[in-house]
Amino acid sequence: MPHATSCVDALYEGVDRVSEFIPELPRSEVALARLLLLVGGAVLRDLEERLKPHGMNDSDFRTLMMLFASEDGSATPSALCALAEQSATNMTRIANALVKRELITRAHAVEDRRQVVLRITPNGRRFVKKLLPPLLPPVVDAFSCFTANERKTLEALLKKLALHIEQKHMDERS
Repeated sequence: MPHATSCVDALYEGVDRVSEFIPELPRSEVALARLLLLVGGAVLRDLEERLKPHGMNDSDFRTLMMLFASEDGSATPSALCALAEQSATNMTRIANALVKRELITRAHAVEDRRQVVLRITPNGRRFVKKLLPPLLPPVVDAFSCFTANERKTLEALLKKLALHIEQKHMDERS
Protein backbone atom coordinates (compact mmCIF):
# COMPACT_ATOMS: atom_id res chain seq x y z
CA MET A 1 0.00 0.00 0.00
CA PRO A 2 1.47 3.41 -0.95
CA HIS A 3 2.47 5.77 1.87
CA ALA A 4 -0.05 8.56 2.36
CA THR A 5 1.53 11.99 2.62
CA SER A 6 0.53 13.89 5.75
CA CYS A 7 -0.93 17.36 5.43
CA VAL A 8 2.19 18.72 7.13
CA ASP A 9 4.50 16.94 4.67
CA ALA A 10 2.38 18.17 1.75
CA LEU A 11 2.54 21.70 3.13
CA TYR A 12 6.36 21.66 3.19
CA GLU A 13 6.54 20.00 -0.24
CA GLY A 14 4.31 22.75 -1.62
CA VAL A 15 6.41 25.51 -0.05
CA ASP A 16 9.57 23.89 -1.46
CA ARG A 17 8.01 23.65 -4.93
CA VAL A 18 6.90 27.28 -4.90
CA SER A 19 10.36 28.39 -3.74
CA GLU A 20 11.82 26.73 -6.86
CA PHE A 21 9.79 29.16 -8.98
CA ILE A 22 10.06 32.11 -6.63
CA PRO A 23 13.54 31.99 -5.05
CA GLU A 24 12.88 35.07 -2.87
CA LEU A 25 9.98 33.28 -1.16
CA PRO A 26 10.37 33.70 2.61
CA ARG A 27 10.14 29.92 3.18
CA SER A 28 10.16 29.99 6.97
CA GLU A 29 7.49 32.69 7.27
CA VAL A 30 5.28 31.06 4.63
CA ALA A 31 5.62 27.66 6.34
CA LEU A 32 4.80 29.21 9.72
CA ALA A 33 1.72 30.97 8.34
CA ARG A 34 0.54 27.79 6.62
CA LEU A 35 1.14 25.73 9.79
CA LEU A 36 -0.87 28.23 11.87
CA LEU A 37 -3.73 28.01 9.37
CA LEU A 38 -3.54 24.21 9.32
CA VAL A 39 -3.56 23.94 13.12
CA GLY A 40 -6.21 26.65 13.53
CA GLY A 41 -8.45 24.95 10.98
CA ALA A 42 -8.11 21.58 12.73
CA VAL A 43 -8.88 23.10 16.14
CA LEU A 44 -11.88 24.95 14.69
CA ARG A 45 -13.25 21.83 12.94
CA ASP A 46 -12.96 19.83 16.16
CA LEU A 47 -14.67 22.55 18.19
CA GLU A 48 -17.47 22.95 15.65
CA GLU A 49 -18.10 19.18 15.72
CA ARG A 50 -18.38 19.27 19.50
CA LEU A 51 -20.67 22.33 19.45
CA LYS A 52 -23.00 21.05 16.73
CA PRO A 53 -25.06 18.74 19.02
CA HIS A 54 -25.73 21.81 21.20
CA GLY A 55 -27.01 23.85 18.25
CA MET A 56 -24.02 26.18 18.30
CA ASN A 57 -21.18 27.13 16.04
CA ASP A 58 -17.84 28.73 16.87
CA SER A 59 -18.96 32.36 16.45
CA ASP A 60 -22.06 31.83 18.62
CA PHE A 61 -19.95 30.07 21.25
CA ARG A 62 -17.18 32.71 21.26
CA THR A 63 -19.74 35.50 21.63
CA LEU A 64 -21.48 33.72 24.49
CA MET A 65 -18.09 33.01 26.13
CA MET A 66 -17.05 36.67 25.85
CA LEU A 67 -20.24 37.71 27.66
CA PHE A 68 -19.73 34.93 30.23
CA ALA A 69 -16.15 36.12 30.83
CA SER A 70 -16.91 39.85 30.94
CA GLU A 71 -16.90 41.46 34.35
CA ASP A 72 -20.60 42.30 34.38
CA GLY A 73 -21.76 39.77 31.78
CA SER A 74 -22.50 42.41 29.16
CA ALA A 75 -21.01 44.12 26.13
CA THR A 76 -22.08 46.16 23.14
CA PRO A 77 -22.40 44.43 19.80
CA SER A 78 -19.65 46.64 18.36
CA ALA A 79 -17.22 45.62 21.13
CA LEU A 80 -18.09 41.98 20.52
CA CYS A 81 -17.58 42.42 16.76
CA ALA A 82 -14.03 43.57 17.35
CA LEU A 83 -13.21 40.82 19.85
CA ALA A 84 -14.89 38.02 17.91
CA GLU A 85 -13.69 39.30 14.52
CA GLN A 86 -17.26 39.34 13.21
CA SER A 87 -19.05 41.76 10.93
CA ALA A 88 -21.93 43.82 12.31
CA THR A 89 -24.33 41.81 10.16
CA ASN A 90 -23.05 38.50 11.50
CA MET A 91 -23.08 39.82 15.07
CA THR A 92 -26.76 40.68 14.59
CA ARG A 93 -27.40 37.10 13.44
CA ILE A 94 -25.45 35.72 16.41
CA ALA A 95 -27.28 37.97 18.88
CA ASN A 96 -30.66 37.05 17.39
CA ALA A 97 -29.87 33.33 17.71
CA LEU A 98 -28.64 33.67 21.31
CA VAL A 99 -31.62 35.86 22.30
CA LYS A 100 -34.03 33.35 20.74
CA ARG A 101 -32.45 30.59 22.85
CA GLU A 102 -32.73 32.86 25.92
CA LEU A 103 -28.97 32.66 26.50
CA ILE A 104 -28.60 36.45 26.28
CA THR A 105 -30.80 39.54 26.37
CA ARG A 106 -30.69 42.64 24.21
CA ALA A 107 -31.58 46.01 25.71
CA HIS A 108 -30.81 49.71 25.38
CA ALA A 109 -28.07 51.11 27.57
CA VAL A 110 -29.31 53.13 30.54
CA GLU A 111 -26.81 55.95 29.98
CA ASP A 112 -27.34 56.15 26.20
CA ARG A 113 -30.61 54.80 24.84
CA ARG A 114 -29.14 54.71 21.31
CA GLN A 115 -26.63 52.07 22.38
CA VAL A 116 -27.59 48.39 22.52
CA VAL A 117 -26.20 46.14 25.26
CA LEU A 118 -26.10 42.35 25.12
CA ARG A 119 -26.13 40.55 28.49
CA ILE A 120 -25.77 36.87 29.35
CA THR A 121 -28.78 35.44 31.17
CA PRO A 122 -28.72 33.04 34.13
CA ASN A 123 -29.79 30.38 31.62
CA GLY A 124 -26.81 31.35 29.45
CA ARG A 125 -24.45 31.01 32.43
CA ARG A 126 -25.86 27.56 33.23
CA PHE A 127 -25.50 26.55 29.58
CA VAL A 128 -21.81 27.58 29.52
CA LYS A 129 -21.11 25.81 32.83
CA LYS A 130 -22.62 22.62 31.38
CA LEU A 131 -21.13 22.92 27.88
CA LEU A 132 -17.56 24.01 28.64
CA PRO A 133 -16.15 21.16 30.80
CA PRO A 134 -16.60 18.43 28.12
CA LEU A 135 -14.90 20.71 25.56
CA LEU A 136 -11.70 20.96 27.62
CA PRO A 137 -10.18 17.43 27.47
CA PRO A 138 -9.69 17.55 23.67
CA VAL A 139 -7.95 20.92 24.03
CA VAL A 140 -5.63 19.52 26.69
CA ASP A 141 -5.03 16.43 24.55
CA ALA A 142 -4.15 18.54 21.49
CA PHE A 143 -1.26 20.10 23.40
CA SER A 144 -0.16 16.92 25.19
CA CYS A 145 2.77 16.55 22.78
CA PHE A 146 4.41 19.53 24.54
CA THR A 147 6.06 19.76 27.93
CA ALA A 148 4.76 22.42 30.31
CA ASN A 149 7.74 24.64 29.39
CA GLU A 150 7.13 24.15 25.67
CA ARG A 151 3.48 25.15 26.12
CA LYS A 152 4.53 28.31 27.97
CA THR A 153 7.05 29.12 25.23
CA LEU A 154 4.51 28.49 22.47
CA GLU A 155 1.94 30.64 24.26
CA ALA A 156 4.46 33.48 24.71
CA LEU A 157 5.51 33.32 21.06
CA LEU A 158 1.94 33.19 19.74
CA LYS A 159 0.96 36.07 22.04
CA LYS A 160 3.92 38.10 20.76
CA LEU A 161 2.88 37.37 17.16
CA ALA A 162 -0.77 38.21 17.86
CA LEU A 163 0.16 41.53 19.51
CA HIS A 164 2.53 42.38 16.64
CA ILE A 165 -0.13 41.70 14.01
CA GLU A 166 -2.76 43.56 16.04
CA GLN A 167 -0.45 46.61 16.34
CA LYS A 168 0.27 46.57 12.59
CA HIS A 169 -3.48 46.58 11.86
CA MET A 170 -4.03 49.44 14.31
CA ASP A 171 -1.17 51.41 12.74
CA GLU A 172 -2.59 50.83 9.24
CA ARG A 173 -6.01 52.14 10.30
CA SER A 174 -4.64 55.33 11.82
